[in-house]
Amino acid sequence: MRSQVIMIGLKKLPLLFALLAVLTPSYGQAGEEAAIRQLLEKESATWRSGDREGHASCWAIRPYSRIVFTTADGTTYDIAPQVMIDPPEGMMGQGGTSSNSGYRFQISGPMAWVSHDEESTAPDGTKTYTLEFRFLEKVDGQWKLVGQSIHPKKQE
Repeated sequence: MRSQVIMIGLKKLPLLFALLAVLTPSYGQAGEEAAIRQLLEKESATWRSGDREGHASCWAIRPYSRIVFTTADGTTYDIAPQVMIDPPEGMMGQGGTSSNSGYRFQISGPMAWVSHDEESTAPDGTKTYTLEFRFLEKVDGQWKLVGQSIHPKKQE
């Protein structure tokens, strides 16, 4: 009798695993999200510290890459993506820190887009807040940024 119960249970295991796969996020998705978060944190830190090489390693410039940001006064800039890997002297390395939160991911194979909020603290303690959209591709097994859009927001 005992072996029959096990046999019946084993027959239902594939259905149970399929149901669990649909209802729970996969370990792979969680791992991809963690890798992307790590890249975005590195990209923010290297920009503030002036680490040109480290910052460039976060990016893969494509013909369709785009960098768009809006300033607090409402001016929108569409800058050359090349600036992300070879910024003009004095543009990066101004110090300060940042903290990202509210991540939302859409990962589809080797492509992803992510939105998040960023709280930036300047060296003098001034805080600014932005809503950021980041576009990524997997290149040689590593996530790389290919575009972004950054917009100021009021802290509520």
